Amino acid sequence: MPINDLVTGQSQSGIPLVRTEPIQERSAARIDALLDAAADVVDEIGFDRLTTAMVAERADASIGTVYRYFPDRIVLLQALRDRALQRYRSAVVESIHKATPDHWWDAMECAIDAFVEMFRSEPGFRIIRFTDAQRQPASGEAGFGDDFFAHRFASILAEEFGLPAGDQLNFRLEVAVEIADSLITRAFLIDPHGDEAFIEEAREVIREYLAKRYGEDATN
Repeated sequence: MPINDLVTGQSQSGIPLVRTEPIQERSAARIDALLDAAADVVDEIGFDRLTTAMVAERADASIGTVYRYFPDRIVLLQALRDRALQRYRSAVVESIHKATPDHWWDAMECAIDAFVEMFRSEPGFRIIRFTDAQRQPASGEAGFGDDFFAHRFASILAEEFGLPAGDQLNFRLEVAVEIADSLITRAFLIDPHGDEAFIEEAREVIREYLAKRYGEDATN
């Protein structure tokens, strides 16, 4: 699988995120402005207190404009999550292209580094766990990048770095995703810059977990 395929595909919710498709640049910019406003509100007061009226006020838009694109606050938050995940996947692709890693672990580090940076720089990124709980169980999603990310990244590790493709690799990448999600989310629970002890422990645990199964030389 080409690395660029990591950023392809539909929204992860599996449902329409907006009432009106952003077929024009102006509409797309308006949606981004509403999501930017929602992210700012989430970072200030949390997702549980966010209302569509707050978003309209922060974006200097009418409540009708908000409802034109987002039928309720849950869909608005899901759209914010999906945008953040798309930006995350794009950041992973950019990092891998820039680093040109020779080893599977170096590629994993690109993904971890991008995740940490999203926490530091992407407004509203910390709502990801909330929106997971609001989705249908059949969507099959998990935190740090969801099954979509885990399975596609597993394909990249198999094709680009020689790890054995298949269900076991998919599952183990899902486990790695869960580890990263839990420990790195904890790193940012109190410290807005991230507790380095938790971040480094996440790297260590993931590396030991995968290296035990695939070897440091990626040939097992």
